[in-house]
Amino acid sequence: MRFSMTTARDFVDGALYGPWRAVLVLGVTQIVSWGCIYYTPVLIVPLIAADRGWSIAFGMGGFSAGLLTAGLVLPYVGRTIDRLGGHVVMTAGSLVGALGLVLIVHVTGPVGYVAVWAVLGVAMAASLYDAAFGTLGRVFGAAARRPITALTLAGGFASTVSWPVTHALLERFDWHATYLIYAGVLAFVAAPLHAFVLPRSRAASDTQRAANGDAAPARILPPKGLVFVLVAAGFTAYAFVPSGLAAHLLAIFDRAGIEPSTVVWIGALFGPAQVGARLIEFAVVRDVHPLWIMRFALAVLLVAFVGLALLGVSPATAAVFALMFGGANGLVTISRGAVPLALFGAAGYGHLLGRLAGPFLLMQAAAPLLMALVIERVSDAAAMALTAGFAVVALVCFVAIRKPTASA
Repeated sequence: MRFSMTTARDFVDGALYGPWRAVLVLGVTQIVSWGCIYYTPVLIVPLIAADRGWSIAFGMGGFSAGLLTAGLVLPYVGRTIDRLGGHVVMTAGSLVGALGLVLIVHVTGPVGYVAVWAVLGVAMAASLYDAAFGTLGRVFGAAARRPITALTLAGGFASTVSWPVTHALLERFDWHATYLIYAGVLAFVAAPLHAFVLPRSRAASDTQRAANGDAAPARILPPKGLVFVLVAAGFTAYAFVPSGLAAHLLAIFDRAGIEPSTVVWIGALFGPAQVGARLIEFAVVRDVHPLWIMRFALAVLLVAFVGLALLGVSPATAAVFALMFGGANGLVTISRGAVPLALFGAAGYGHLLGRLAGPFLLMQAAAPLLMALVIERVSDAAAMALTAGFAVVALVCFVAIRKPTASA
């Protein structure tokens, strides 16, 4: 009993006072940041467009402008996290996000609307997963895979919390009040947690660990050349999938005849599916190379697309698709942090993630607008087929990558 109590006390002490506190803090703030900024447009942007007299395509174009801005600034964000730490960068990201949500309530012109989404893009770059992964890489070094997985267990609940809560707020208030409430959450919950509770420590480098007699680091590759291009291309191609579906999937299910309240709860399945897949990865297959995790996730996603195309859209098939898509995306999210770490190492990890996230977010920026155009000019089925095509490209890229070996 003494051993068990000591072990439990050590775990609690590590979580509260050691580097694992970063996972607890970021677990809360990722739910807040994703839920307030990224997952709200699918429900709120159509209301903004109707209120301002704009098309939905233009409304989603503002969201795309935000993602474009995020992609452009992410390399700088990653370098700054490497240098100053996530407690500085992510605090700024939360405050900028709060400012952006306040501004979007008050702008009425199209130019101002796009400009505000650019502000929110800076906030996304400095407060979502790429910034969080860079922060964990700085804190844990080459041992960051498990903390990254643990963080995504919490972050997977963002859509599950955001969509029902946003739906409830919109029914009780309006989109203006909803965004103001979310601005307050970012400013008075996320920002203080980042500023005052997030650990500021930095892990020892591979060189320092070797000098101390620690185990030699695993074989890694330089972050350049064909393997880097394939990793960047694979993640960039995949980026179209969650971005396009997050913006349009619920509306596609709604147009297929599913009741709006049912559509919301089908969308809410996405989060638990992500978390379930990540729990399996954390507990069962954590020693499997992340390249194999990525390949498996993309294969599951393609099966989901094929099943929906063959069986048609109904509450049952939509729910199964949401579960499979959520599970696949949960594993891909882990892989976005784990694959670069496994292949290229922890040195300059924040900057490395910024380089990879730049094109990823540029694709995310294009996806909502491109899907909106395909939906308006062709059909929902064509938009889903286009999304599946990007998943195929991603799978081909990751199948072509070979992990480094001792003789490489």
